[in-house]
Amino acid sequence: MLLAFVVLLGLAVGSRAIGPGTVIDALLGHGGPSNDHSVVLDQRLPRTLIGLAVGAALGVAGAVMQGMTRNPIADPGLLGINAGASLAVVAAITWLGAAGATAYVPFAFAGAAVATVLVHGIASLSRDGATPVTLALVGAAVTAAGTSLTTMLLLIDIDTLDLYRFWIVGSLVGRDLDSLVALLPFLVVGAVLALGAGRMMNAVALGDDVAAGLGQHLGRARAAAAISVVLLCGTAVALAGPIVFVGLVVPHIARRFTGPDQRWILAYSLVLGPSLLIAADVIGRVIAPPGEIEAGLVVAFLGAPVMIALVRRTRLTGL
Repeated sequence: MLLAFVVLLGLAVGSRAIGPGTVIDALLGHGGPSNDHSVVLDQRLPRTLIGLAVGAALGVAGAVMQGMTRNPIADPGLLGINAGASLAVVAAITWLGAAGATAYVPFAFAGAAVATVLVHGIASLSRDGATPVTLALVGAAVTAAGTSLTTMLLLIDIDTLDLYRFWIVGSLVGRDLDSLVALLPFLVVGAVLALGAGRMMNAVALGDDVAAGLGQHLGRARAAAAISVVLLCGTAVALAGPIVFVGLVVPHIARRFTGPDQRWILAYSLVLGPSLLIAADVIGRVIAPPGEIEAGLVVAFLGAPVMIALVRRTRLTGL
């Protein structure tokens, strides 16, 4: 019900308010063509559907990362995955002339995969292994390095900068449904892998030794989780840019309703992620008329205090 309400807001609210009845008529093809119908079908419907896909991908990816690493502040944006995907996309734009979400996606996958392996590999070399603290610190370092290299590429190519500056803020505007349709199979495979890992994540939450004693193959479980995160984050970054904090905030909201069962956390994150992102997009349309604030900026503004609260409440051993 929440998601349906937010989707209706996404179709009805903006610089031009359109009544719910008109929105429904436009979707059903009733009443003939009109300017309001054109706004709903040609402008708001694509960005709302992309918000659904990207929000679900980031919410589920955050839940998988938090569950598999037992790290309450794990997030694709905080652990360097989005930065790796962004760097790969910018390199593809600069040297290969890539343009559009469909062209970005293989490079986003590659960058996300390299960043995932790099962060976990370096964190595992520490004395205590890949603890929440080491993952967060290494993720911050990889994010800083990736951002620096991305900035360097942008400074030497003004054409890349022109494409990048509209993509980096994390936006649902200007994305077309053809890109979403082309990338939808990757999202579906990533979501299926993630949702199928719920039982394994419940076992991992008890500790590696207990999980192994319960018959779980930890290597296989972590490989499936890593593949799902790369598919979900790479596709989301290619579609909408590196949107942060959705993957951090959504699993914590879901946990308020579900308790510790990772299967239900994943299911709720699949719904709450797009609800949050579309709501942020709607807020961005109305708070600075006649212009708009991008959804990625609104989510970051809302997510920053949530992260501060989580850090204050979380006891991170090793600091």
